[in-house]
Amino acid sequence: MNQSAPGFYGTYASHKGYATPNVGPKQIIRFDAEIWGPAACGSEHSFLEIGCGTGAFLAYLRGKGVSRLLGIDHDPALAAVIPEAARGDFACRDVWSVLADQSLGPFDRVVLLDVLEHFEAEAALRLLQAVGGRLAPGGRVVIKVPNAGCPWGLPYQYGDLTHRTAFAPIALRQLADAAGFAPPLIYGQRQGSRRRMITDAVLHRVLSWALLNPPEVWSANLYAILQVKP
Repeated sequence: MNQSAPGFYGTYASHKGYATPNVGPKQIIRFDAEIWGPAACGSEHSFLEIGCGTGAFLAYLRGKGVSRLLGIDHDPALAAVIPEAARGDFACRDVWSVLADQSLGPFDRVVLLDVLEHFEAEAALRLLQAVGGRLAPGGRVVIKVPNAGCPWGLPYQYGDLTHRTAFAPIALRQLADAAGFAPPLIYGQRQGSRRRMITDAVLHRVLSWALLNPPEVWSANLYAILQVKP
């Protein structure tokens, strides 16, 4: 057991089966569509990824020509599986100490993929407030969470005992507003083959017509892009 990450986090390496990710063409296309384009990212931007996991997005950023990036996570076991191209960009550090470290300078983009749901609501608010204070002018925050506002998102939310807060689109807007951000851009993650996505779209259109209160977003996971209020 990893003593520096107690409880359920201490067995994440065995439970999740840590392995070095292969960032191939399909992964690159997905990151392009889900993050790079919607968040108006550029290779000249600086990135902080909070909760970078096995480092797939860090390796992707290196492949996009990003030179200033930092990925942090609390589990030292991850250092062995971060892709070689991004290994020097990983640090096993506490998120609060990193956000308080002014020597790191501001960041153009802060990314939290499958992270916010691990925090209690009050801690998530404090985290986003701290993140907002570390953004460069015009900076943006990219968030991905399970979509608790849709039945398809519930296995993602409740399939991990370390998850503490469930987010539907309306809850993300409430959190963003409380943390000092403008109304976020919210959109679903599109998964699967083209045939599967077309099938899902047809099914969701029928269900939206049939149900009295259909979900705002049908996908299992949500993205949100935040900017500080002007």
